Amino acid sequence: MGYVRTALYLDFDNVFIGLFKLDPEVAIRFARDPGTWLRHLSTALTDDAERRWLILRCYLNPSGWVGHRDPSGEPTRLFFSKFRTSFVRAGFEVIDCPRYNATKNGADIRIVVDAVDALSADPCYEEFVIASGDSDMTPLLQRLRRADRRTMIVSPADTAEAFTSIADRTLGNQGLLALIQGEPVDVDDDADDAAASAFGDAVGGVVPVDQKNAYESFRSMVVTEYENASEPLNMATVAQQVRDELDDAISRTRWFGFGSFARAVGSLRLPDLQMSQHRMWDQSRHAPPEDTGAAPPRITLPEPVERMVDLLNLPRLPQEWWPLIYQTLSDYARTNEFNLTECTRWSRDRLREQGFPISRGSVTFVAQGTSYGGCPLYRQPPPTPAEIGMAFTKNVVGRADDEGLSDDEITTVRAWLGAPAKDETPPEDQASQDALG
Repeated sequence: MGYVRTALYLDFDNVFIGLFKLDPEVAIRFARDPGTWLRHLSTALTDDAERRWLILRCYLNPSGWVGHRDPSGEPTRLFFSKFRTSFVRAGFEVIDCPRYNATKNGADIRIVVDAVDALSADPCYEEFVIASGDSDMTPLLQRLRRADRRTMIVSPADTAEAFTSIADRTLGNQGLLALIQGEPVDVDDDADDAAASAFGDAVGGVVPVDQKNAYESFRSMVVTEYENASEPLNMATVAQQVRDELDDAISRTRWFGFGSFARAVGSLRLPDLQMSQHRMWDQSRHAPPEDTGAAPPRITLPEPVERMVDLLNLPRLPQEWWPLIYQTLSDYARTNEFNLTECTRWSRDRLREQGFPISRGSVTFVAQGTSYGGCPLYRQPPPTPAEIGMAFTKNVVGRADDEGLSDDEITTVRAWLGAPAKDETPPEDQASQDALG
């Protein structure tokens, strides 16, 4: 019929608090203007047709709140009931879910009951979108799969693999942040930006009018280096030279709207250009470099760290790369107005320019773990690299508690991640009541 009949069930407390821990401003935008991100979600991660929202339900604890600061900087409470009207205006049916006890508000069981009821309803709902990171709803996803219904999970939290693996689609923290901010979410940001097959598809950006002169300077610098090169160029070196000359323009426009150095170079349409993540060369004049592979080498990990990779999807990175990520995230927090989407892109690009092909997904994993470890990157004063490392390690070890790691194994994990053996993480900022369960 030209659209997909879809039901959306939103656990507001779970999603809002998860977003708030990552980026408070984006969380508030999510709650104040649900109509905008709902329109974006209508076409995000779809294979065939636009979604038509036949059910829109928002399950909300009216007495729930998060700690916030008013415009004068004074601490205050931001109550969830403040956003009720916004969801009503966006077409949601808002269902009050007060707390049953200190940790549960009953939203999860209400969602399960309502979704199962919808299976036998007329018309047939072709897709169920569950906006929650609560893995307790795994049986619901299994039930929907048995009924041959398409499913999608939307969650800013680091959800259990058993939960996400059942869904046909998963919109995680980075995709959700992009969706709320009006950015495309169906693009793989960790694809090889610099591969010759990719940069040709990435030149659809439009250079801002006020940056035309800077873009022409960029063109001149790159073309000069390219034409004068007697061998393949190190892309990190060229990118740093451009940054040294045009840093303000690069930072404010994210490489003139193209998102990365490689894509900006691709927009120049240099003749016979070939690229890898490390090198760029003229295939008519240069022999291809031997080290065109961009992925980090597969390394042997200590057994306790290998278990963290299997259990938590911990990025498989060399030991000496972890402090580099902490330093880069700290540099961003110290020198920029915080935005998590921009932070992970900026950090990924900076690391790659320095010769470390660390994916954006790995950077996001650390940024999220740091927030949940009690040291959000938006904190003032900005966190130091050591604080980021300790908070991230605290989160990793805490999530693995059920595996019964010995003290020696925990010490091994901490050492690999570049944190002290003893947990010295600053106390967590009391941002909210715990409604993530």
